[in-house]
Amino acid sequence: MFLILCIFINGSFSKLERLGHPVTKSDGSLDILVFGDWGRKGGFNQSLVAHQMGIVGEQLDIDFVISVGDNFYDDGLKGDTDTSFEASFSHIYTHPSLQKQWYSVLGNHDYRGNVSAQLSQVLTQKDWRWFCRRSFVLCSGMVEFFFVDTNPFVKKYFTDPEDHTYDWSNVLPRKKYISNLLHDLDLEIKKSRATWKFVVGHHGIKTAGQHGVTQELVDQLLPILEENKVDLYINGHDHCLQHIGSEGEIQFLTSGGGSKAWRGDIQPWDPKELKLYYDGQGFMSLRITHSEVKFVFYDISGNVLHQSTVSKKSKTFGLF
Repeated sequence: MFLILCIFINGSFSKLERLGHPVTKSDGSLDILVFGDWGRKGGFNQSLVAHQMGIVGEQLDIDFVISVGDNFYDDGLKGDTDTSFEASFSHIYTHPSLQKQWYSVLGNHDYRGNVSAQLSQVLTQKDWRWFCRRSFVLCSGMVEFFFVDTNPFVKKYFTDPEDHTYDWSNVLPRKKYISNLLHDLDLEIKKSRATWKFVVGHHGIKTAGQHGVTQELVDQLLPILEENKVDLYINGHDHCLQHIGSEGEIQFLTSGGGSKAWRGDIQPWDPKELKLYYDGQGFMSLRITHSEVKFVFYDISGNVLHQSTVSKKSKTFGLF
């Protein structure tokens, strides 16, 4: 296990768990794969995406993998003995390059199952790569990732759940949960001295995908990201690959093409901001150095769909 607890002596207190991932490359750089919306026991091209992730992971010599949620379809895990864990995770992501630490958040489909199962140490004992929490902070060299549980923000999951049953244990009362999370997140970002600050959640803030903008996040989470000058917001939920952003502002990256995709619809969006919208399966890589971040989107065959860089010196981005 490469998990290291980060301890900080600070006058303020946050309840968010802090972890550290060691930097192993001599230049201090990090290479990461990011994807979401995947756990279908290999179906809907999940296995093909996994295969291509393995190839790219080997080429990049990745340090770890980030999952942006909806880890197990359709209704999460039934418990920590659910064989879907092996069928959708351990038996799928078998390439040697993917035998690295995975950091995961929960999606709405995960909340339709037994949430505590995905958070359980039992799964880590079955497969050492697995680490999942509702919200936490990951520090690695010059970057800090702030993983946020976006599910409780979505009001309709509570007021109009349709025929779904959500596991809201340890979340209710909802307003207090959200208030505490926003307070802790704001505190953690403010005290961060990292060169780069990325926030990871399941739901989109800016997206032209089928689900559309999550207004609750626009109203409550986005102001914190903007005030604290976060560099990237990374999400899934929409089963597509997407880059929305303007120069000098937060870049919004969607990587939700881990399995079932091809929704066939796109919401209207300003073409000056929408740099990529790909309706199919795939994943994203991040290369992080002290001076810039490069993100690359790949399709199921490993073809590069789009790549861009954000420079720390001028906070600008360039397209390739």
